[in-house]
Amino acid sequence: MAEVYAVRRARLRDRCLAAGSGAALVSRPANVRYLAGTAPAGAVLLLGPDDDVLLCPAGPAAGPQDGRPDEQLRLTVLPSTGGDPAVAAADLLSSAGAVSLAVEEHHLTVARHRALHSVAPRLHLADLARAVEQQRVIKDEEEIGCLRTAGEITDHALGELLESILVGRTERHLALELERRLVDHGAAGPSFPTSVATGPNAGLRGHRPSDRRVEEGDLLSVRLGAVYRGYRCEIGRTFVIGTAPADWQIELYDLVFAAQRAGREALVPGAACRDVDLAARHVLEAAGHGGTLGPSTGHGVGLEIDEDPQLTPAAMGKLDACVPVTVEPGVHLPGRGGVRIDDTLVVRPEADGGPELLTITTKELLAL
Repeated sequence: MAEVYAVRRARLRDRCLAAGSGAALVSRPANVRYLAGTAPAGAVLLLGPDDDVLLCPAGPAAGPQDGRPDEQLRLTVLPSTGGDPAVAAADLLSSAGAVSLAVEEHHLTVARHRALHSVAPRLHLADLARAVEQQRVIKDEEEIGCLRTAGEITDHALGELLESILVGRTERHLALELERRLVDHGAAGPSFPTSVATGPNAGLRGHRPSDRRVEEGDLLSVRLGAVYRGYRCEIGRTFVIGTAPADWQIELYDLVFAAQRAGREALVPGAACRDVDLAARHVLEAAGHGGTLGPSTGHGVGLEIDEDPQLTPAAMGKLDACVPVTVEPGVHLPGRGGVRIDDTLVVRPEADGGPELLTITTKELLAL
């Protein structure tokens, strides 16, 4: 992987040089990890004209879950607590006679930006913008392999829960059990706070588990994901508890399933991001449920659970091959419940079999 990180940094350096900056300071943790192989808390990466330096604050060393640093990097640990690695990087670069530095203005605080200017007043600070995030959109096969393993771990954890007794247990208890099972199967932890929603809560976007207990006849919607070697996936499924589903539950489930399938089938290289969103959205709008969908039907995943591209009606840009995304439509009926179906997939050309599904837990409306 060392060569991979070096190539990534070289691409970013070339982009900075083309924009007139001889060095770059990367501070956003996911971007640091992408370029350095690790991102200890508070670390920054300085891409200098001569060598690249990973500067870390004094404190605990990075653990295994934080990745391993690229051996081609020079590692510098600040000598005392309280020092700011970003300020130290600017001072180092200024002392070497550099005149410009590209920084991630969307991540730096105003106070930190002032501190950089204070320690290196002659250093021109340019905006690196979202250059690293743009590099991260298309994944290599190593990254996709990590996402694939994260999906397998998530499927195992969810599958085991479905084999247990659910009636009488609280949403909060089930969410904690799912997160424990993720770790038991090799995850560093959950990709995001696990959501378990039952009865009238089912299908709510971003529902936080409560002390409501699972009851017979409830719809149960679950949304979770594993982190594996820093990469994050997402799955969402909906089930009915204890009895055969009611007619309205079947009708609603079939509708959301159709919307999700339309979104998945639209994932082809060259497709406009907004067209993927509209493919899923149109199915729900035609049935009168467009207003409950929310602003997005999916998004990119990787070192963060919500990355570019965004699948929204106003999204710009087109999909490329080897871009992992979620497709996650849902409908919630106030006071009754609802359905969510989420998958993580990788965009692939039709010649390679079309979109690769990374989360394979059944999408049948099971009665548990």
